[in-house]
Amino acid sequence: MTRKLFVTTALPYANAPFHLGHMLEYIQADIWVRFQRMQGNTVHFVCADDAHGAAIMIAAEKAGLTPQAFVAQIAAGRRQYLDGFHIGFDNWHSTDAAENHELAQTIYRALRKQGLIAERTIEQFYDPVKGMFLPDRYVIGECPKCGSKDQYGDNCDVCGSVYAPTDLKHPKSTLTGATPVMKSSEHYFFQLSSQRCIDFLKAWTTTPGRLQPEVLNKIKEWFATDELGHVGLNDWDISRDAPYFGIEIPDAPGKYFYVWLDAPVGYLASLKNLLDRQGEDFEAFMADPAVEQIHFIGKDIITFHTLFWPAMLHFSGTTSAAGDYLPRKVPSHIFVHGFLQLSGEKMSKSRGTGISPLKYLELGLDAEWIRYYIAAKLSAKVEDIDFNPDDFLARVNSDLVGKYINIASRAAGFLSKRFGGVLSADVGVEGRMLLDGLRAHGNAIETLYEEREFAKALREIMLLADRVNAYVDQHKPWELAKAAGQEAVLHDVCSVCIEAFRLLTIYLKPVLPALAAQVEAFLRIEPLRFTDAQRGLGAHTIGEYQHLMQRVDAKQVDALLEPAQIELPPPGGEAIAAEIKVDDFAKIDLRIAKIVDCARVEGSTKLLRLTLDVGEGKTRNVFSGIQSAYEPADLIGKLTVMVANLAPRKMKFGVSEGMVLAASHGDAGLPKGAEPGLYILEPWPGAEPGMRVR
Repeated sequence: MTRKLFVTTALPYANAPFHLGHMLEYIQADIWVRFQRMQGNTVHFVCADDAHGAAIMIAAEKAGLTPQAFVAQIAAGRRQYLDGFHIGFDNWHSTDAAENHELAQTIYRALRKQGLIAERTIEQFYDPVKGMFLPDRYVIGECPKCGSKDQYGDNCDVCGSVYAPTDLKHPKSTLTGATPVMKSSEHYFFQLSSQRCIDFLKAWTTTPGRLQPEVLNKIKEWFATDELGHVGLNDWDISRDAPYFGIEIPDAPGKYFYVWLDAPVGYLASLKNLLDRQGEDFEAFMADPAVEQIHFIGKDIITFHTLFWPAMLHFSGTTSAAGDYLPRKVPSHIFVHGFLQLSGEKMSKSRGTGISPLKYLELGLDAEWIRYYIAAKLSAKVEDIDFNPDDFLARVNSDLVGKYINIASRAAGFLSKRFGGVLSADVGVEGRMLLDGLRAHGNAIETLYEEREFAKALREIMLLADRVNAYVDQHKPWELAKAAGQEAVLHDVCSVCIEAFRLLTIYLKPVLPALAAQVEAFLRIEPLRFTDAQRGLGAHTIGEYQHLMQRVDAKQVDALLEPAQIELPPPGGEAIAAEIKVDDFAKIDLRIAKIVDCARVEGSTKLLRLTLDVGEGKTRNVFSGIQSAYEPADLIGKLTVMVANLAPRKMKFGVSEGMVLAASHGDAGLPKGAEPGLYILEPWPGAEPGMRVR
């Protein structure tokens, strides 16, 4: 029976370009989806940008953009990655889309109707300068356990302790440097600790095949009871206070859904957007019991997808006309993978151990090399996989080119020159035995793909390729071509090679879709499906062979791993300036200045006119090209840093009596067409106009 599959990958946060870890997840899911389609199953494969949250709001503000414009810049850069690595999503959407607003609010109303939403007053840190409640990661201070300085508000990087931000010693806001104050606020909670949720989740998580054993063992900790009999599940805070970039909570002015509530709803929103455009009924599709809902995710977000998400869905259903409760569809499977490492180390841009997917493509490395390499490491287990440069080089050159591609290259030329490209109608007993042996492994390979045991599948396929190459080495078509009276044998041997190459291509197609398309064109056949393995081509005419894949050049891999490939821009977006001496720096008089007034400059689209107090008993007039990044009113009253001994400069709009300092990146690492941000320097509280910066 044909299956109906709704498949997603985790939604990437829309604050940065993709890294290779994203490609790992997308490649894994894409291989599985392509396999399902080759089986004749119907698949809707969707994803979206996770576009909400305080982090995006603050990053957009620093860049001088609206959150929507900031997210749009990131989204504009996605396609080059997805196309470049042959990731075949049917739809890419955004959690800020209308469908997500509607669905998130509908789900919330249903949960409230079920009596699973509670309101409570909580106290949390508030930045009095910024005028906002502070998420944990925007508070730093001394660790209450080990005393390490500059630790975040949720855990210590030094001793590993986990704590509440209010436990920090000497806390301060990372946004303004101000000391946060405690402030009360009404918050909304999803009552995950209710017995209804606990009973449902226990049943859902233990359904055979739903979760991997390692995942089930991990989340069992949440169902353990303490000495008082309390289950470890706590109610989930699903609200945030304005200012916040997100989806408003119905009938709760100034309150927004926490990003982790609306983000997974983005799966449904992206599917709805796709089905609406195709003229299909979203509600009917999701109500179909035959539809399987499947998520591919990383191991760092297990809790949200195996506890919060299924409970949200199950209890946000509707009531039938007969009064029966009809729950929403819950995930059929959650497939979890580990992280991608580089030569045994966790990939990190800041430590220089990351790999830029775009740099990979720009250097001319074939996307299907890394698709094959990643697949050759992936299993159904939740385990980290390693990108080892030497292993990558060896596997691609030995397996893909040496074992697989060479089968066609060693036979196609003889068929074209000697036999007009026509395959032999009957390849003889030995040839049939070899081909039947390859076909006999088809079911096992299909099972391995279905179970996401891609590494085992590829090992099996390469063992079959070894059989074919042994057949070639035994019969030596290059010698048969020179021997008299061996035309028929040569024809059969080369035809066996091409048919074997076709079978191996069927088995490899989920991993190598672009290469398979080239093979289909070369063989002059329709797109391959797994059922095609059970019948041969017969006396079929193939096309002219063109070289299908190059070997990896070690120099390409070396270039990929050079520091320049890291997606972090160089300091300041440009190279470090020529070296200077201390005496040179001492000539520059940097002073703290207070911006007492600020206005746009008529006739200029770039300049703001700043009136500065530098502690001289008078003010200075300075023109600065920061109009794209700041509203004048936002700067008045702020402190900044200026070059006080710069010679006055006569400009079209007046005399500029100094220069304020601002930081910016070049366009390195930014999405195409994006403008680099401008960030005026702002001293911490306590600095006063006229103080010298040394």
